[in-house]
Amino acid sequence: MSKHSFPVLKNDCLLRAARGLRTERVPVWIMRQAGRYLPEFRKVREEHSFFEICRTPALACEITLQPIRRYALDAAIIFSDILVIPQALGMQVEMKPSIGPHFPEPLSEPKDVEKLKKGCIDEELSYVYEAITLTRHELDGLVPLIGFTGAPWTLMCYMIEGGSSKTLSKAKSWLYKWPEESHNLLHLLKDAVISHLVNQIKAGAQLVQIFESNAEYLTPDLLKKFSLPYLKEIQRSVSSTITNLGLEMVPMILYAKGSAMVLDFIADMGYDVLGVDWTVAPSVARSKFSEGICLQGNLDPPALKADHETIKRLVIDMLQGFGTQSYIANLGHGIYPDIPPDNVAFFVNTIHEESEKMIKAL
Repeated sequence: MSKHSFPVLKNDCLLRAARGLRTERVPVWIMRQAGRYLPEFRKVREEHSFFEICRTPALACEITLQPIRRYALDAAIIFSDILVIPQALGMQVEMKPSIGPHFPEPLSEPKDVEKLKKGCIDEELSYVYEAITLTRHELDGLVPLIGFTGAPWTLMCYMIEGGSSKTLSKAKSWLYKWPEESHNLLHLLKDAVISHLVNQIKAGAQLVQIFESNAEYLTPDLLKKFSLPYLKEIQRSVSSTITNLGLEMVPMILYAKGSAMVLDFIADMGYDVLGVDWTVAPSVARSKFSEGICLQGNLDPPALKADHETIKRLVIDMLQGFGTQSYIANLGHGIYPDIPPDNVAFFVNTIHEESEKMIKAL
């Protein structure tokens, strides 16, 4: 907990699951739950640009609360973006309709890294922390609030590729051509990520998630060299910094996309919760970890376009595979913009209803 005075939390089911404590039902939230699939979000976007919303605490708070008003979700996640860190480092980032993020001047060679600003996170991203504190108050203890960041390797990819990529050829080329310089950039990003997470926790975030969304592009050897050491250091440093500040450490979630490959590598990273995407069966994921490790995931996002009977069957399969304890239900990645909102309600309610039945039957 931060040193702010916040309303008492009324629903701590997700926090208990994250800490490996007993829950009466499986908690659920959805990656990108505050976003384009909601008509109320699209209405706000008609008047405000994406990053304008991110940089305006009142707007970010409003967008964060929209899905909480609609659904019986067990957590809110602050409306922001992983690319606020490259922006804070001095890079220009645009969000283009139907395209996504765009960097007009990406990093093309190591000397470009010298142009990045250092030690600027506290001031440059103060709007995120203001939004978190405001949202904690506006939630009035209804559910916990999640903060988040991108992992160093994932951020590095965007900064070099200049946007999304199906191959990450440019970013991966750096690892082979300029390994030392790549580590220098990753160290810079690691420090920025640590500061960003610590500041979010101080501002009131009750959990934090790290998105290593581009883990799946790395070979096992590259993963061990250019991703895992930084993820481990982030967990260790954030934990020790928060403890030294006299604050209670919050659960940390690691989501590394490409679970079928990376799950074997991240068991000992120190994170409280491991996110699982749809590339691994729930029962296989659970077999790799004891119930002391909380798992999160992993419905394939397009499955929410199915009929209710199919969604219910998939939910039951997930619950049977992961188990009903030390488990947080979610999608295997962010929700798509064309998902019917009513199906989201059915998914959330079915998670609660079916998991309560299973737990009572034990």
